[in-house]
Amino acid sequence: MATTYDAIVIGSGISGGWAAKELCEKGLKTLLLERGKNVEHLKDYPTAVKHPWEFPYRGQLPLETLKENPIVARCYAFNDTSDHFFVKDKEHPYIQEKPYDWIRGYQVGGKSLLWARATQRWSKYDFEGPARDGYAVDWPIRYEDIAPWYSHVEAFAGISGNKDGLDTLPDGEFLPAWEMNIVEKEMQKRIMGRFKDRNVVQGRCAHLTEPKEIHLQQGRGKCQARSMCERGCPFGGYFSSNSSTIPWAAKTGNLTLRPDSVVHSIIYDDKIGKASGVRVVDAHTKEMIEYYAKIIFVNAATLNTNLILLNSTSSRFPNGLGNDSGLLGKFIAFHNYRGTLNATMDGYENDYYFGRRPTAPMMPNFRNVHKQEMDFLRGYMTFYSAGRAGWGHDVPGNPVGGSFKEGTSEAGPWGVFMMMQGETIPKETNLVSLSKDQKDQWGIPLLSVNVGYDENDEKLLKDFLEQGADMLDAAGCKNISSNDSKQAPGLDIHEMGGARMGKDPKTSLLNKWNQMHHCKNVFVTDGACMTSTSTQNPSLTFMAITARAANHAVEELKKGNL
Repeated sequence: MATTYDAIVIGSGISGGWAAKELCEKGLKTLLLERGKNVEHLKDYPTAVKHPWEFPYRGQLPLETLKENPIVARCYAFNDTSDHFFVKDKEHPYIQEKPYDWIRGYQVGGKSLLWARATQRWSKYDFEGPARDGYAVDWPIRYEDIAPWYSHVEAFAGISGNKDGLDTLPDGEFLPAWEMNIVEKEMQKRIMGRFKDRNVVQGRCAHLTEPKEIHLQQGRGKCQARSMCERGCPFGGYFSSNSSTIPWAAKTGNLTLRPDSVVHSIIYDDKIGKASGVRVVDAHTKEMIEYYAKIIFVNAATLNTNLILLNSTSSRFPNGLGNDSGLLGKFIAFHNYRGTLNATMDGYENDYYFGRRPTAPMMPNFRNVHKQEMDFLRGYMTFYSAGRAGWGHDVPGNPVGGSFKEGTSEAGPWGVFMMMQGETIPKETNLVSLSKDQKDQWGIPLLSVNVGYDENDEKLLKDFLEQGADMLDAAGCKNISSNDSKQAPGLDIHEMGGARMGKDPKTSLLNKWNQMHHCKNVFVTDGACMTSTSTQNPSLTFMAITARAANHAVEELKKGNL
């Protein structure tokens, strides 16, 4: 009985936390497994309220750390204040058949402590895209299926935004939006005046601008606009598993949390034709333990979920759990972040803004929305922001004394930054697999990653750089420059696919309820389940899909179907 539960959830990040919350609320005794260390809200945020001078490198990282971690060091949030929440390069190796920057956070809460918190609903065009444009496979669900679950998770998590009335970016259950500054508003006006097919709106993000009763019940408070989110928020101002879903699940009395539990594989029972449990290797003792449950949710984050499923072999499934189609690990996709533009804006010297706002103006995709009209598939979302150069950074002469003091009394000129978030097309050749001869310290095969860009990505990038420059010019910007970072896939941290949803078991791994076609009591609701990537940020959709699947699982369990 000590190892038997109603449900097991693998992974405690954004989607795993939601699975645990929903299952526990419905009365299921639930085991939540996390391969990393325990992190409790407030208690385990060691740098959350430290001042800059309390860090030996003032927030920067020593050269030795940078040299030892060339992969994770490319992540914008990896610094002296947050490095304890990131996986270091040598700790968990993987094989790169092509350059791939796999950014990970192994602890209770996972990357929900580190995410950028942008939360947009997908539109009907995103779920209809593959069927209309002829790539990937048709989604087995539509916007109407997921819309009520978007509302469900938005109300609990707390999402700020405006009701913008766009069919390309559906409205949600919003808290008050953050305000654009004066230059961003002027840019919005000019861009939308020049380009009738383009709508600039304020970014939507998982920050409590005005906490509601449900957020206060969670013990969370208002976002303080500190821009220190990757340290862990002592106010609970942004949504994370640690501040929200896991404590909520724990309050039910139905949650058992087991950190330091490296999942080896899912156990399949040939006699009953279902999964019966999960094999776990203790991270410290290396002891293998088996836990049993009626339903299993796999939420280990996209690539690790694929690894676990591929490693879950049996006489029934010699190539990985539920993998009769041979497609497990294939059709990995991500977001193309390579294109950026910089510019300046003259004037507005007497205008400034308050705080360090956690979001920025954005523009939903305007390419190939209603029909195929370009020489590339799909499109891109656009983000931009305007801000003033740092106080006193350009003081000429001796940087001490009276001249420096005078220089710090004024902000510098306005600068503008624009970036893309492009949809990549799932391809069978973009895949992950298990090494045949290399294993990690827990005896689990290393993951081999073979994911790269294609011609469609290059065309999409070129279009963004051209259109972005045109929009900045129309907005009145000067000194416009474009850049292709040429960064490897993975640094977007939006990897998706490998165990995709679909209508046909021959071309997909999961059905419309995120159940494995050939193993009905196993559900996959993290990024691995995604059929395509849209141009929107994915985390809100992960949350909604997870809540929907968890409630379906409970209903099916009560009916005796699982």
